Amino acid sequence: MVSKLSLFRANSLPFPVISSYSARFILKPYPKPKTLIFCVFSSNLSSTTFPYGPSLLKGKKPVLDDIRLASIGRDRDAHRGKIGEFDESIEKDVLLNEDEFTRVFEISAIRVPAKDCFALENRLRGHLLNWPRIRNIARVPGDEIEEDVVKLLGRETDEEEEDEDSVVDSVNRRIRGKAEGDGERLSSVLHRDKLARTFNSTGYLKFRNLAKISRPKRKRKTERTREGKEKEIASRRNEMAVVEVVETRGGEKDFEGLLGEGYGSRGRWRGSTRLLLLDEKYSGEEVQDLPEAIKVLFAEAKMADASLSFELVKCRLTLFYDYWPMIEILEAVLPKGMIVPSAFEMVGHIAHLNLRDEHLPYKRLIAKVVLDKNQPKIQTVVNKIDPIHNDFRTMQLEVLAGNHSLVTLVVENGLRFHVDLARVYWNSKLGTERQRLLLGFDQNDVVCDVFAGVGPIALAAARIVKRVYANDLNPHAVEFMEQNSVVNKLEKRIEIFNMDGRRFIKAMFSSEKGQKVTQVVMNLPKDAAESLDAFRGVYNDRHRDEGLSFPTIHVYGFSKASDPEFDFHERIRIALSEVAVDVKMRKVRLVAPGKWMLCASFILPKNVAFSRKNLSYVD
Repeated sequence: MVSKLSLFRANSLPFPVISSYSARFILKPYPKPKTLIFCVFSSNLSSTTFPYGPSLLKGKKPVLDDIRLASIGRDRDAHRGKIGEFDESIEKDVLLNEDEFTRVFEISAIRVPAKDCFALENRLRGHLLNWPRIRNIARVPGDEIEEDVVKLLGRETDEEEEDEDSVVDSVNRRIRGKAEGDGERLSSVLHRDKLARTFNSTGYLKFRNLAKISRPKRKRKTERTREGKEKEIASRRNEMAVVEVVETRGGEKDFEGLLGEGYGSRGRWRGSTRLLLLDEKYSGEEVQDLPEAIKVLFAEAKMADASLSFELVKCRLTLFYDYWPMIEILEAVLPKGMIVPSAFEMVGHIAHLNLRDEHLPYKRLIAKVVLDKNQPKIQTVVNKIDPIHNDFRTMQLEVLAGNHSLVTLVVENGLRFHVDLARVYWNSKLGTERQRLLLGFDQNDVVCDVFAGVGPIALAAARIVKRVYANDLNPHAVEFMEQNSVVNKLEKRIEIFNMDGRRFIKAMFSSEKGQKVTQVVMNLPKDAAESLDAFRGVYNDRHRDEGLSFPTIHVYGFSKASDPEFDFHERIRIALSEVAVDVKMRKVRLVAPGKWMLCASFILPKNVAFSRKNLSYVD
């Protein structure tokens, strides 16, 4: 009889990634509706050597239908078309058959009493299964017996069975809480019943608050939440892997020859037991074929406790779709030789992909795998359709999987930001750069953020500096920045504007506020360097001896030149019409092959602030 077992604790070992295998695909386009059938066939792998650990190519595949990728929102009962060439114009809205990724592995295990399993596990550590997220101890749900119930079963001896009096005592203990004369403590229910008989005019003799005591203790909300999370995790682990006992390979008689005469006379198991899953290299081994270290260990354990019982069993470990990591699933379903998209940007609950052109025919398939493997943290998967060309820096995004809400909550530097990716710009990859920039501010600074967006730099700086002036051309970004300032309780330390960047610079430094500004941030890599011309002549209407401040300017930009630092420096000098500009240059990150994002920091030159070469610009 097959018994199902559930694994009850996971480890966190690294998972080996298998990247070389052979697979071929047959694409079957449908005339109406347009649907694709993906069939994955594994080649002959008998001569292939795989590294240690589970793999989609090592396990046996249950008898299932081929992987069927049916169109979403269309008629799934459409007739199949003839096998033909792949049509790039077909929209591939696909649904993955998760049963196709179920794999079965044959392993051996040793059944031991539950009370001794952890001690034996520590001593057998090098010989037990060491797979990622698979605990090497498994339990049988139907085999769980509480210690009190075990006592009720009575003690079996070699000479005689229990007499009738012992049976009656066991029944009395089960029904009434104790047997005649054994003095065991009554259960709470029977104890309360006994006290009820002692009631008189003065109330209960021993417990005046018996009604209050008898009520079950209420669980706190945190305890209920913790229990709910534990049940959810346990349920998820059970869906990930299942162990089934197939047959007994070595029973007590086999261990009798190893552990001595009389070992096999104990008979059936009593009490809870556990399975110690042996390493995959011991699959199919008999008791006599086990390593000497295991034999010596069980011999020593038998000498220490003669009541111990062991049994070698053959098990079937089934790993389901939920077990396999995202990379291995994508390697199995994408054509051979195609680069597997393994990285994406997380913006709150949204996964932002930047798929290559070769990935676009499989974008729905990739999005589903990304969503499945990152839930519940990820609830929406999007792909950027076109580069950013508009003045508001908003991206054209396509929702590939999950819900269609692009409004999310992002937590960065201890602050909460509400973001709508359809209307504003956000880049989580710049979080480290923003943190580096903030480390250069102190409590005496006054910051001016020219292109603030929803406020990741401006609001974080507001917690540090005296005052922040933030601006953005996008009215939606300004709306979210005002909302975020209230959410983070910083609305009194920041002043927000909605105007063009050049106009904002002119307005700020022509007013009294600009005289106190010590730091200027211009984080618009596409146009920030060219916008520096707005600083030319900002103090022309003031006297040179007024004690004006010349702020430190931090400007960001892109460069595709062979020498990006020199190229960006030249653009800054041209915009300022000043040759002698002492600039501290820093590479932020490689945005694309041959395209760098840089940050240049310099103090506004006095000659530039009082320059008469001010260029006119259109508001």
